Amino acid sequence: MIKKLFLGIMALSMLVACNNSNNQTADGSASTTASATDAPVMKFDKETHDFGKIKTGDKVTYDFKFTNNGKSPLIIKDAIASCGCTKPEWPTTPIKPGESGAIKVTFNSVGKMGLQDKQITITANTNPAQNLVHLIGEVTTK
Repeated sequence: MIKKLFLGIMALSMLVACNNSNNQTADGSASTTASATDAPVMKFDKETHDFGKIKTGDKVTYDFKFTNNGKSPLIIKDAIASCGCTKPEWPTTPIKPGESGAIKVTFNSVGKMGLQDKQITITANTNPAQNLVHLIGEVTTK
C-alpha cells in the first residue's frame, strides 16, 4: 500500500513538473527565450577569418564582431571551440538590439602543423540557438 501511494505521488509530481507552462526554467528563474519573430539575431561582420601562415608555437587572436539585428536583447550563453588549442571569450552582459559586440578567439599553435580550421560554436538566445564561426590558417615549422 505504501509503495502504491509513493508511486502515485511520484507520478503526479512528474506530471506537474513536465506540464510547467509559466515560462520558468527548472531552477525557477524566468526564461530568456523570445518568440521567433522577436528573437535576437546575431549577424557577424565575417564568419570566417584566415590568419594566413604562422610558425608553430605562435598565438593569433581575432575578434569576430557581430551586431544584434533582432528585436530583443542578445544573451550569449556559451562559446565552445572544436579544439582545446582555441579559446573563445564572449560578452557576459546582454547586447541590446542594434548594438554590437565581439567574440575574441585566441588560437595557440603549440604542437600544431599544417592547415587548421577551428570551429567556434556560439550558443545564445537566438533562433536558431547556435551560430558558427571559423578561424583558419596554416601552421609551418620555425
